[in-house]
Amino acid sequence: MVYKGARTKEISFPLGGIGSGCIGLAGNGQLIDWEIFNKPNKGGSHGFSHFAVKAENSRKLIDARVLISDVFPPYTGSYRDRSGLGGFGLGLSRFALQGLPHFKSSEFIGEFPCATINFKDEKFPGKVNLTAFNPFIPLNDRESSIPAAFFIITIQNPTARKVKYTIGASVKNPHLKENCNKFAEFGPYKIITLRSKKWQDSEPEYGDLSIATDAADFSYQEYWYRGGWFDNLGIYWSDFARPGKFANRAYPVSEKGDDDYATLTACFELAPGETKEARFVITWNFPNMTNYWNPGVCEEKGKCRLKSWKNYYATIFQDSGESACYALDHWARLYEETLKFKKALFSSTLPDYVIDAISANLSILKSPTILRLEDGSFYGFEGCCVDCGCCEGSCSHVWNYAYALPFLFPKLERSMHNLNYKYNIREDGKMNFRLQLPLGRPFQDRHAAVDGQFGGVIKAYRDWKICGDDQWLKSNWEAIKK
Repeated sequence: MVYKGARTKEISFPLGGIGSGCIGLAGNGQLIDWEIFNKPNKGGSHGFSHFAVKAENSRKLIDARVLISDVFPPYTGSYRDRSGLGGFGLGLSRFALQGLPHFKSSEFIGEFPCATINFKDEKFPGKVNLTAFNPFIPLNDRESSIPAAFFIITIQNPTARKVKYTIGASVKNPHLKENCNKFAEFGPYKIITLRSKKWQDSEPEYGDLSIATDAADFSYQEYWYRGGWFDNLGIYWSDFARPGKFANRAYPVSEKGDDDYATLTACFELAPGETKEARFVITWNFPNMTNYWNPGVCEEKGKCRLKSWKNYYATIFQDSGESACYALDHWARLYEETLKFKKALFSSTLPDYVIDAISANLSILKSPTILRLEDGSFYGFEGCCVDCGCCEGSCSHVWNYAYALPFLFPKLERSMHNLNYKYNIREDGKMNFRLQLPLGRPFQDRHAAVDGQFGGVIKAYRDWKICGDDQWLKSNWEAIKK
């Protein structure tokens, strides 16, 4: 489906793994809805995080722009902006980057699990498009759960002379104190990891974020200028919008709470008519999930604490640098297998609006509606509110009607049965229709949801037919009979 003009306004295309959270790709190319910190964040930005491009020739700058296009009205600002520097009536958030040179228009091609944005501006000497995805490979739930957003930026030189292009990826450190932005090379991969020394590895706030590329010609800046008000953005743009590469800047660990950013670039020269691409990946690792929606777990009288558990992806990848290397190592295969599924879906003879509805609803699996527990088990809310999951517990009389999971990722569907029949059933066979986290919390004796409980029996039969695993069925049979 191709979206143009005002139709791009309401797009937030989720880029993330199953149960890992996601980053939203807006219809104009902005990176929005950063929901990688273990809870929803609708309408939330991550500061000035963005992509940018520039063109130069004979050591002279031709043009430089952030890789976003115009926004559409209203321009009155958001009720959600509580920064003190914006909000309703005060205009667009500065994080929308509309104050910097940008592209005049764009068209968004949304075919989940892949999105492509074609940027248009007659003044920029290059045809630029961005393709974004996260692996979506049926039957391969492990590699469909990588905590990463994959980006391919392609540029064609339409001019009659050689042009050198630079593509920059800039990301904010998610922490505010004791920040540490560190560049490293791992073979052909260039990675900047953003973390904090403040948190212990068991604390909910602990985690890191990385940007990486496999570009042979590159430059980087570990820290934007630390200044007051808008100095960081202004000096960053002065650094970018000039000929040549970035000079690195480093700072000591800060206690006062700085907004620190880092930039990593890929560079290449194109002859007239030539086309090349650069690959970037943004990865994250915030391992400690907490029950923020119903946190009180009293272990002793008068003592309650916030229970936590590890995200599944954190049992596979030690940190965001490791997942970045994995993504770049296996990029070609992951993209090829994702495209294979996309082509199978979109080549169907079903009407385009039906395919669009199917693919759009599949994207829920890559949203913060979904959690994956430490052993990989699948857990879902009924949906998402602005900043929290809505209606906990893999609600059986909601998930009873979901059909993508059992056929695309049947192992994950079976894991929902396993949890329900272990933690959500009484001796007399009555089942709770909301699974409580962390696992093992006391059974909440709500009324039974008849469609969910009876549907579980039918689904168990269906899922046994899909997998053919007699042992799995036997392991749940006594509970099913109850």
